[in-house]
Amino acid sequence: MVTDLGIELPRGMKLSNPVIAASGTFGFGSEYARFVDIGALGGVSVKGVSPKPWLGNPPPRVWETPMGLLNSIGLQNPGVETFIEKDLPLLRSHPTKIIVNIIGHTVEEYRQVAERLTNQDGVHALEVNISCPNIKEGGMMFGQDPDQAFAVTRAVRDATDLPLLVKLSPNVTSPVIIAQAVEAAGADVISAINTVLGLAIDIGLRRPALGGMTGGLSGPAIKPLALRIVYEIAQQVKIPIIGMGGIQNAEDVVEFLMAGASAVMVGTITFQYPDRMNQIIRELPDVLQSCGFASLREVVGVALPQSQKSNVQRAGVI
Repeated sequence: MVTDLGIELPRGMKLSNPVIAASGTFGFGSEYARFVDIGALGGVSVKGVSPKPWLGNPPPRVWETPMGLLNSIGLQNPGVETFIEKDLPLLRSHPTKIIVNIIGHTVEEYRQVAERLTNQDGVHALEVNISCPNIKEGGMMFGQDPDQAFAVTRAVRDATDLPLLVKLSPNVTSPVIIAQAVEAAGADVISAINTVLGLAIDIGLRRPALGGMTGGLSGPAIKPLALRIVYEIAQQVKIPIIGMGGIQNAEDVVEFLMAGASAVMVGTITFQYPDRMNQIIRELPDVLQSCGFASLREVVGVALPQSQKSNVQRAGVI
């Protein structure tokens, strides 16, 4: 039986297990506190935080699709000062790692948020969101160009000594090139992937269903795409990867680990089953054992080509 699921990411960031609540679907934690044992999670990546409040996109903001969910929230959030004052105290009351997803319209705005959050009690890492498809300026604009991705990552790296995750977009020709750029700029971890740009039509209204027209597709429909991108990136970078995209159960987690991820983030399934992450954590040891693994370390990258396996040292078991 695999009894210890703990892992250690760069800069001494230790997680009790590899299951993290994904940014955007878990809010700031209070929304799920009645339904989820937050302290049992490996970590929580909170909703994106900007320098000033953002209003987000017009409604409708979500639209269910077969095997997925389109959203066009537009990264609505109360701004970093309100987050520190009202949301962070609740988050740091739970014995888990808090990762703050940061956003901005400009490189300078990303730097400002990172600088403000550094040395805040309860903030254990930052996740630089350069991949949101639902805003007109910033977001995915930075994640589609390796030079821009490098610039944002370097600016945040210079502003903080916290562990630095960078969240990549699938809406590019080569996610590998972007991953290599942010690694070179000082990222500690790659988060892959964010949502896939999509569209739904409301046939009754004869127009796009979402107020923001297009939206980000998440859920099980994107899992094969997410796995492919994690698999490709794992062969080309030396830093750990946190995989996400359509994870619903412990078997899905094992697939991402085998593809080269060291940990995972779980999102859309929690709208339907809020306690699913706790369930995955409980079931993961048995699933690992049934696959013939005696430790978490043995799983990471096992599906990669033989020539690449020696390069996958991603994360260590505590």
